[in-house]
Amino acid sequence: MMGISFTVLSSGSTGNATVVRNKDTTLMIDAGLSAKRIDELMEQRELSGEELDGILVTHEHSDHIKGLGAVARKYDLPIYANEKTWEAINKSVGKIAEENRVVMDSGEVRDFGSLRVESFQISHDAAEPVGYCFYDGDEKLSVATDLGYMSDKVKQAISGSNVLVLEANHDIEMLRMGRYPWNTKRRILGDLGHLSNDAAGEAMSELLTGDLKRTYLAHLSRDHNQMDLAKMTVRAGMEDRGCFYKDSEFKLCDTYYDRPTPWDKVSEP
Repeated sequence: MMGISFTVLSSGSTGNATVVRNKDTTLMIDAGLSAKRIDELMEQRELSGEELDGILVTHEHSDHIKGLGAVARKYDLPIYANEKTWEAINKSVGKIAEENRVVMDSGEVRDFGSLRVESFQISHDAAEPVGYCFYDGDEKLSVATDLGYMSDKVKQAISGSNVLVLEANHDIEMLRMGRYPWNTKRRILGDLGHLSNDAAGEAMSELLTGDLKRTYLAHLSRDHNQMDLAKMTVRAGMEDRGCFYKDSEFKLCDTYYDRPTPWDKVSEP
């Protein structure tokens, strides 16, 4: 049995896209880069748009939907989003065939062949933003980025994951000392903004169980974070709360804004 595999094609404020697949279904989460760039990134992972079965949308911000309409039209793909997100993206995505405009409610569980997908609401300054959990047999992959804080409902939704893609957007001090205007900083730091390294570490201290083998730190700010700093801060935050682990048992993994992560199998130790 193939199980769930995935690659984070790109992650960050310049564009986001992830591909999740199993033996009979291949889905993209968000299409926040140009269609040409998405094709280039897929090619690097020996994947073509013809293999996609649909695109799941988390929310309407441009770094998540920039190429959505173009990719959907090029490969005749259905787009899945809740009603409020559809209302927010209507003007941006252009003409989409009616049969490819699919409403997937927040909290809905939907089967795509043998791949089960569940959406869950998150806290972000968008119409009705969501994350997604993917299931195949006993395997579970969860994707949670663009969230201002880790609510109990989000923790409940992603608990029991074998692999987690989790936001670690910024180092708080780097952001406070950075060049952004204060209104932007306040938005990022707020409950409808982005998860900091410290907040990701706090969340991970509660989420790390025997089931969770890897967490990919995602949506890092190019201005106010660095991957080594993010990993160090998250690990320190976990250890400060009594959550220690061996590298042989659990790993913090990188994502990139300019290249895809290697294909990873959820079932791999």
